[in-house]
Amino acid sequence: MRNIKFKDFITLQRGFDLPKHNRDEGNYPVIAATGIHGSHSEFKVHPPGVVTGRSGSLGEVVLVERPYWPLNTTLWVKDFKGNIPRYVYYYLKTLDLKRYNSGAGVPTLNRNHLDSLPVKIHDSQDQNKISAILSAYDDLIENNLRRIKILEEMAQNLYREWFVKFRFPGHQKVKMVDSPLGKIPGGWEVLKVRQVANIYRGKSYRSQDLQDEGGLPFVNLKCVDRGGGFRIDGLKNFRGDYKESHIVKHDDIVIAITDMTQERRIVAHAARIPDLGKGKAVFSMDLVKLEPKDMYPHEYIYAMLRYSHFSDEVKLHANGVNVLHLSPDRIMDFKFPLAPKHLREKCADILSKTFQLSDLLERRNVYLRQTRDLLLPKLIPGDLDVSELDITIPEAKA
Repeated sequence: MRNIKFKDFITLQRGFDLPKHNRDEGNYPVIAATGIHGSHSEFKVHPPGVVTGRSGSLGEVVLVERPYWPLNTTLWVKDFKGNIPRYVYYYLKTLDLKRYNSGAGVPTLNRNHLDSLPVKIHDSQDQNKISAILSAYDDLIENNLRRIKILEEMAQNLYREWFVKFRFPGHQKVKMVDSPLGKIPGGWEVLKVRQVANIYRGKSYRSQDLQDEGGLPFVNLKCVDRGGGFRIDGLKNFRGDYKESHIVKHDDIVIAITDMTQERRIVAHAARIPDLGKGKAVFSMDLVKLEPKDMYPHEYIYAMLRYSHFSDEVKLHANGVNVLHLSPDRIMDFKFPLAPKHLREKCADILSKTFQLSDLLERRNVYLRQTRDLLLPKLIPGDLDVSELDITIPEAKA
């Protein structure tokens, strides 16, 4: 390994302006300080790319393997100076770039302040080996994510086919009738959410209640993915007092009632609690727990919340100047066509198997991320010597 200055390792360049009203959805990812933020019909930089936050949010590092547009809130690697791009990506992830914040109000990373930073890097052969080791974990994670996405699409297609398009098994023999929601199959009912489920508010908390380790998992707003679904990387740990009503368990349903942006991509969206390994978790005041009554399977109610027009309709009632807030009553007053018991149960039985497989893949990803994150701070500084390892380097890797 050799000691050099950061300026001799890579060259960072500020990104490019692209106001939202000038963006045309296209094939090229738009990279913001927090990661991919939509797409555009044009690109500015050829791959491979490594991008990190410059303003607003610091510390996130993104590897891009197709042409892209880095926004002006980012810094992108203009010159890798002969270093392996994937190695640079992993190296930057170990630097804790938040430490170099130079902004008084808005977090800001000044690339010039990094130039004199001493860095210790491997030769190109060992850079390739380290990249191959860590990429093996990332590739497995990405493959599992693709499988999870396919399972999600299968669940969505099933619900929409049966309960939105009304093409359920035996639908040919059922006459359509008038209802407050329009035509629905005979024998179905129009109910409000409050008639099929109870709702519970989450736990208000202080920053000192949240810890890096120990306590119970804390399900918070960051655990709800954009458009719905659970993000396990958003979990925190909670050490504080709570009530039984603040507890969620495996398969419970939570809905976001807060959104930190005006885009409404989180508020009114639902997530299903996976197996978190501790039997229970505490959930935050930014969420509500929806607990279906005995006659209504969790899987069926969750699918209704995720795959019907529930979110599109309810999120419009959220309001606020800087932070959006949604009244739980808006959730409970939502009307939907309730299928007969035999269809609800048949749907739930199919979805249960789909969700179980999805949970298994997510648990595998948790293990893979943990192992990768244990290796990363040992490989990059050289605590683990890779020079004698016989590793085949995939040519396609950046």
